[in-house]
Formats: sequence, structure tokens, C-alpha cells
Amino acid sequence: MRDDPRDPRLPTSPGFWRSPLRGPWFTSVLGLVLLAGITVLFVTGLLSYAAYNPNLSPVNDKTPDKGILGFYLFAWPTDPHWLYRLNQGVHVTLGITLIPVLLAKLWSVVPRLFTLPPARSLAHALERVSLLLLVGGGLFEFVTGVLNVQLDYVFPGSFYPLHFYGAWVFFAAFVAHALLKTPTALRNLRRLREEKDDLVSPRPAEPTVSRRGALWFVGGGSLLLFATTVGQNLGGPLRRTALLAPHGGGDPGSGPNGFQINKTAAYAGIGTAETAEDAWRLVVTGRTGTVRLSRAQLAELPLYSSALPIACVEGWSTPDQWWRGVRLRDLAALVGYEDDPPDVFVESLQRHGAFRKAALRANQVADPRSLLALSVNGEELSPDHGHPARIIVPAAPGVLNTKWVARMTFGDL
Repeated sequence: MRDDPRDPRLPTSPGFWRSPLRGPWFTSVLGLVLLAGITVLFVTGLLSYAAYNPNLSPVNDKTPDKGILGFYLFAWPTDPHWLYRLNQGVHVTLGITLIPVLLAKLWSVVPRLFTLPPARSLAHALERVSLLLLVGGGLFEFVTGVLNVQLDYVFPGSFYPLHFYGAWVFFAAFVAHALLKTPTALRNLRRLREEKDDLVSPRPAEPTVSRRGALWFVGGGSLLLFATTVGQNLGGPLRRTALLAPHGGGDPGSGPNGFQINKTAAYAGIGTAETAEDAWRLVVTGRTGTVRLSRAQLAELPLYSSALPIACVEGWSTPDQWWRGVRLRDLAALVGYEDDPPDVFVESLQRHGAFRKAALRANQVADPRSLLALSVNGEELSPDHGHPARIIVPAAPGVLNTKWVARMTFGDL
């Protein structure tokens, strides 16, 4: 004899789910919070992708099959100089902060996942499919995002295309769900009496906490995650409070070079044999040919200072540091671009890694704050911060600020 789906011992029965917290009001509050939060996450995620300038060069494009999904891409600006740091800080911090809200929302609607029959009509079937994409896509985006922030690269492929394409699938389902449910959610919030629907248990257990108390509990969890994450974007001493943020590949120590390190020289395979004064040369190529410059020759060129931060897709950031070096547009002038600095292709001594090569747009090269830095905070660059020379550009993702620069090729890319 087949089991009766109405048996209260089975999850297919409404009587199985006995929490008195579930109901349209509780679910609607969580849904509206996610409506606002996920919209901000999606926009900041797209902006973060645009900041890599993926249309500039195949080197920068980690999603070459994006097709029409790259319709919005534009030349990433250099003002304000903290733009990427703010954008990525909001994206990472808000994403982690919303985790308790997302989990509470999924818990509040879990009975609907076991509703029988699975589809009562074509419209209902389409709604269930969109819900499957919404739940699956949401979990995928949040899990891969958190793993990436924690530097746990356990994905079945590159994080960039997985997260990018996953975001579009998730957000499409999210928009469809929001269009269907937002009017109902607003009505539920305005009602003083609880509306009866399939989320309200027909045999609720004795309550141990009110719905408002449960919301305070969820909000407290989000506040705790915010407090233990936000320091990654502020940097400096507050970074110690960012318990859930990655702390880089090495101890930055103290002194002028004592700020956040992403990849150390040892990790990148950079040794003194390659960076010694008599061995290292910067190769600059452009319209009029190629020049080779030692570090001493670079130091004889006009030097400028810029106060700029570094920000990374994983979420760690540094406050403004004082960098000093040769302007990128002055290097372009050495090879024939006196008045119209073009794009530049930068190559590092680093032999392996997705970002040992990077391209910068002409507007980034032309900005007077964009430097090939030789020193920071009044001291020569340490090996971990890119000695003998590194790129520093306002508002650019940290990985485009190439360390251990070996070659620069100016021209349209």
C-alpha cells in the first residue's frame, strides 16, 4: 500500500511542518530584505566585472563566451580613486551579511518544496522551475562567493565564469520571482492579522519565540557577520576585526611596507637573481621601438607621488598608501606617445598565474596618478610588494596593479 502524502509523519503533509513562525508575514519581511540586498549585490557584481575591462584584451577577459551578457561594459574610470575599493567592499560585505537572511528565507518556505502534486498546471510548473533555479542559483552564488573570499578554490573550473554565468541565471529567476511575489509580500506586511496559506501549519507547536523575535535573531546574525567582515574593506588596524576575511599570503610586518600582502614573492617564484640591480631591466616597447631601463635609470626620470589604495576581488583592501615612481604616461612618451598615451600590456616576472599579465586602458595610462612605483611610504618596495617595480592605478582591481613588472608594451589593444 502506498504511503498517504497527508500522513503527518511525512514532509509532504502540511502537518509535518509544525513551527508556528512560518507564515506569509515572516516570509514577506525576509523576501523584501533580500529583494533590496540581492539587487545591490547584482549591480556591484556587474560593476566589479566591468572594472577588469574584459573588452580591452583577451588577457583581461575571463569569460570569453559572454556574448550579449557583456552589453553593458564600459571603460572603467579612474575617479574617484577609491571607487573599486568601495564597490567590492559593498559586494563582499553585503553578500556575507545577507547569509542569515537567505537561510531564514529558505527555511521559511521549505514546506513548499515538498508540496504534492509537483505541478497543478502549466503555470504552476513554470513557477516551480523558476523557484528551483532561484534556490539553486542563490545557494551556488553565495557558496562560491564565500569560498572565493576565503581563498578556497575548490570549484570545478575558474571562479570568474562560474560566478558570472551563475549570477545571470540566478538573477533572471530572482526577477521573475520578485515580479510574481512582491505585490503579495507588500499586502502581507500591511495586514494586521495573519493570512492563512500553505506556509501556516494546521497543527502548530507551542511557540518559544515570536516572529519579531525570530527576525531580531536573524538580524543579529547578520550584524555579527557584518562586524566580522567589514574591516576587510577599511583596512589598517580594523582589519584585525575582519575574522571572516582572508588575511593574505604573508605577514606584512611593520614599517612603510607593513600593509596587506596578497601573494608573496616566494609564492610567485620571484628570487633575487631576477630582481638584482645588475640583472633586472624594464623593457618598454611602443611606436618608436624598444627601450631597456635599469632601476637606477628609472629613478633618474621625473618621479611623482600618489596616495592610492589597493582593493581585491576577494575583499581585502588596504587604506591609501603613498606610492612614488614614474608616471605611466611618461613611459609611454619614451616610446613615441608624447600626447596620446594608448593602452598598455603589462607582463610580470611571475611565471604562473592568471594575472601575471594584465592590460590597462588608455584613460588609466593617461591619469597622472598612475605610476610604475619604485617605493611606497618613503621606502623602497619590499620583494612582497613588487620590488623592483610595480603598477599602481587609481580605482583598479588589485590584480591589475601588476607586481614585479618586467615588460610594458604600449599600443591599442
